Amino acid sequence: MDKIDRQILDLLRTNARLTYAELGRQIGLSPPAVHDRVSKLESTGVILGYRTAVDADRVGLGVTALVGIVQTDSSEADDIAAALSELPEVESCYFLAGQESFLCKVRVGTIAELEALIGRLNRVPGIARTHSTIALSTKWENRPQPLREPPESED
Repeated sequence: MDKIDRQILDLLRTNARLTYAELGRQIGLSPPAVHDRVSKLESTGVILGYRTAVDADRVGLGVTALVGIVQTDSSEADDIAAALSELPEVESCYFLAGQESFLCKVRVGTIAELEALIGRLNRVPGIARTHSTIALSTKWENRPQPLREPPESED
């Protein structure tokens, strides 16, 4: 991945709907050249997909919570992660170092739905307990971070 690929990624992370022509205009390449580069970034797994950002409140998901999960000593993290992936309310899931094994961002419509979800989480085999924090508001999220140059490998 070179400087031009990074420019393409920066532009697409800000607006994934840019056409190849517009990308090319902004970085100084022809649309077919941009298409080839984007296709390569997709096929090599650098670009994982494209998503539509929605206002959670306007689609009935006005309650956001962060749920920390402590697993039992005898459980397998992969089994818990697989169970969590089956819950549509779990928007993001991170495996952690520390007292909690997982931290999940969940979105539901009401506090009652959150209570029901926490009950379901606590019944997942391998989950010892949960700890929840309710977000009062979202100031921002999903802000693209500046891309960094990979560290040079020592051969």
